[in-house]
Amino acid sequence: MILAKAKEAKEALKVVEYLQTYFADSLYNLSKEFGSDKEFVKKEWLRDGGDHGGGSRYEAVDESLFNRGSINVSQVHYDDLEDKKLNSATAISTIIHPKNPNLPSIHMHISYTDMRRADSYWRIMVDLNPSVVYDEDKKRFEEGLKQAVGDEELLTKAKKDGDEYFYIPALKRTRGVSHFYLEGYKTESFDKDKEFAKEFGKTMIDTYIDILKNAINTRKTITDEQKKEQLDYHTLYLFQVLTLDRGTTSGVLVHNQNDVGIMGSIPSHIDTDLLKSWIEFMPKPQDKLLEAIIDVLGEGVSLVDDEKKQQLANVLREHYSQYPESLKLQAKSNLKDFAYTNHQKV
Repeated sequence: MILAKAKEAKEALKVVEYLQTYFADSLYNLSKEFGSDKEFVKKEWLRDGGDHGGGSRYEAVDESLFNRGSINVSQVHYDDLEDKKLNSATAISTIIHPKNPNLPSIHMHISYTDMRRADSYWRIMVDLNPSVVYDEDKKRFEEGLKQAVGDEELLTKAKKDGDEYFYIPALKRTRGVSHFYLEGYKTESFDKDKEFAKEFGKTMIDTYIDILKNAINTRKTITDEQKKEQLDYHTLYLFQVLTLDRGTTSGVLVHNQNDVGIMGSIPSHIDTDLLKSWIEFMPKPQDKLLEAIIDVLGEGVSLVDDEKKQQLANVLREHYSQYPESLKLQAKSNLKDFAYTNHQKV
């Protein structure tokens, strides 16, 4: 894979690759202690044969501990295409869904966008997503956020923006219980911003591991009701990701060379009957998008395998090609433009 030429892009890649390895090692230690002692499996992909970058993802294979888990790193660049708005985009995007419904899921995204004719910036997101809500987990997560950010004003704003970004208008609720969303972040020093991104990620990984250890040791009984809560929540998670999430949508609109990786956040099983009950609440034409998603998933409780992930990516591409105006119905963001427009010509 040919890496981006710019110094800042190379430094950003070091940050996200460090966090990828750190998180995979931390979760493997959990697998050794509480699971089946299985390391994450690494898979790689290339953009245009590697000429414009690519990436790798670590996938969870310890099914005794994880429902699904994916730790993705990518760097896409256009050093040889000077008519593009973007020089490079470097990111880690990870989602962990534990098997035990009493253990919360986590999503984290940290990226550096190097623009050719505009300011470059960082995007930092993390959110706690429980199937069964425990106040102690939220409290510990927000303690981690406070430690990771330091600046109270910045923390308050990012939490407010996170609650707004992860709000689901059709269901009148947020996706998780605690959300942090820092968009377009840039100070006077790239080195300081780079270090902030690295330490933020490391602190939140440590916080999440601490939450999991406590939950594993104290919540050993699993009821059928909790399993049902988890299935319902996983269904909501897919719903938010495929109908609202700007990052997922941008990913599949930019190219089709990492569809399975981009869909790595989707849990293993989804209740399509629950999805059907939400069609009536969808604004037009997003109701058609949800219907197309359900057509892919099938009836009842559906296993979302790699084949279905590919089909779901195609559904998104086809929908937004037919109804480009419906992009305005995606989650609210501080950025005026969709990230995928950065990949277009000036």
